[in-house]
Amino acid sequence: MEPTKVQSDGGLNVTLTIRLLMHGKEVGSIIGKKGETVKKMREESGARINISEGNCPERIVTITGPTDTIFKAFAMIAYKFEEDIINSMSNSPAISKPPVTLRLVVPASQCGSLIGKGGSKIKEMRESLTLLQSTGAQVQVAGDMLPNSTERAVTISGTPEAIIQCVKQICVVMLESPPKGATIPYRPKPASTPVIFSGGQAYTIQGQYAIPHPDLTKLHQLAMQQTPFTPLGQTTPAFPGLDASPPASTHELTIPNDLIGCIIGRQGTKINEIRQMSGAQIKIANAMEGSSERQITITGTPANISLAQYLINARFRDVAAMWNDPSSMTTS
Repeated sequence: MEPTKVQSDGGLNVTLTIRLLMHGKEVGSIIGKKGETVKKMREESGARINISEGNCPERIVTITGPTDTIFKAFAMIAYKFEEDIINSMSNSPAISKPPVTLRLVVPASQCGSLIGKGGSKIKEMRESLTLLQSTGAQVQVAGDMLPNSTERAVTISGTPEAIIQCVKQICVVMLESPPKGATIPYRPKPASTPVIFSGGQAYTIQGQYAIPHPDLTKLHQLAMQQTPFTPLGQTTPAFPGLDASPPASTHELTIPNDLIGCIIGRQGTKINEIRQMSGAQIKIANAMEGSSERQITITGTPANISLAQYLINARFRDVAAMWNDPSSMTTS
């Protein structure tokens, strides 16, 4: 959230960019049938509203414009979500109406100012929210940064009126304390799809269909040329003497702590995919106090190790591009 132009009156009326993180269902509500809802929001608020592309569980909604147009856009979004909640309750036995919830994406360097010394600033926001509604007022700043970024999520829950007031206060804090250093924006990743190997071909599962994946097929065939490939769901024999594969060897990688998350993935999904696809054993050492790096040990045949290294490097491409530092990973 960065100011791009300050007006001469020195007040709050500046041009800002605010990013929101939404789930697919929320985005669908904002877009509306044939894009009619978001078109109406753009026209009536005067703000620019852009929605990130991609088949992702989460999407980024970017709102840009003078602060008064941003507040109008936020009001329309909050009231639309409240309308959705009311409609969903018409067929529900629930009695109490849940609060409207919005998630802002804020540079981590600004979150300290948002929280305030000893939590004073965020406490002040919560108290002002409570004055606007009887219960359910909440402002929460995530402790961890969003994956592969230097941004954190700020969650606001309450009535639409309380949310609008809270956004105004957040804008004031952000203007008083601009981001420090470069910000690596959070970019939601596409949902990972299962991979299977059959008849020398690799397939990704999309819905009820198996779609051929030519890039993974080439990697699979390369590994098969050098050593029998361990099928998914099977383990390597416990007794090497009974296996005709080349003897196992070990290779180590040193990875910066702040990049290890993109290798592990949410709940370990990415590292498990790499293990299954490569057939290698991959162990990530615990973080050592005072160290800025983590050790990754890859064990397997030369083909397993080569494939695992290729897949790990592939995970780094997007991150390396963002950091402008392709050499951020060193091997040993």
